[in-house]
Amino acid sequence: MPVTTDRKSKTGQLTSRPDFHSTPRIDQVGVEERASRFTKRSLKKDTKLNGLRLVLNMIDLTTLEGKDTEGKVKQLCYKAMHPHDALPGLPTVAAVCVYPTMVRVAKKALEGSGIKVASVATAFPSGQAPRDVKIRDTKYAVANGADEVDMVISRGKFHAGEYNFVFDEIAAIKEACGHARLKVILETGELGTFDKVRRASDIAMHAGADFIKTSTGKIQPAATMPVTLVMLEAIRDFYYETGKMIGMKPAGGISKSKLALHYLVMVNEVLGADWLTNEWFRFGASSLANDVLMQLAKEASGLYQAGNYFSAD
Repeated sequence: MPVTTDRKSKTGQLTSRPDFHSTPRIDQVGVEERASRFTKRSLKKDTKLNGLRLVLNMIDLTTLEGKDTEGKVKQLCYKAMHPHDALPGLPTVAAVCVYPTMVRVAKKALEGSGIKVASVATAFPSGQAPRDVKIRDTKYAVANGADEVDMVISRGKFHAGEYNFVFDEIAAIKEACGHARLKVILETGELGTFDKVRRASDIAMHAGADFIKTSTGKIQPAATMPVTLVMLEAIRDFYYETGKMIGMKPAGGISKSKLALHYLVMVNEVLGADWLTNEWFRFGASSLANDVLMQLAKEASGLYQAGNYFSAD
């Protein structure tokens, strides 16, 4: 990708800003056909069981409601650490994701578990706030213990063609994250085309994203396999260009184990086995955890358990 301009970070370091008008064009028919083929793969029993455990370990359990209370967050953290008391030996989830005001509560509840605390920031989910407000929001979350920050891009600026604004804002939030990893939410349901999803992915990665993420979960459509495939291919191309691994997080609309396993097949074929860990791949889908637990319980006992045997997220 050609480089046309430079920017200075707050530390005075000069960094390159690519020309984002020259991103690759996407073959929509080809992407949709290839994504559909991943859903036709069959998995043997042992592979399926290992895949289900892997899916569970990749989930970011999430509560992002105006009615969130400390008690609700503590309950979610307990579930994160103890997915199913009747099924010993299961892995924990990857992270618990909350609003910045609940980060301190989650951090204390998860102490010693190894589970990350993620926090949405930057005026989630709309992103409609001045940059200084977004930076303060981010710094507040990190100061209270967030290991990861999930930010939203300014979709209005993106649609107006102000790609350098979007790039600079992501770079500023990355700087505000300090030690915390940054997941950049594209809100693909508002972008409209695969070409725009690819362009937004490239902007985010070049600006310093550690992960790119499909959606807030507040807009439909959220994650889809074709959109995720476009983003995975962007990650692959960025890795070939720079040697830097970037994580991927589809979020919203993935509630069934079978679908989650299709996503893992796709990740393995596009990026390879190195990405099949929760360091590089996550699911933003709390309801998925219960379906995975239901499937694992069925494999252990031979019987399906009713949904009320599992705690609501």
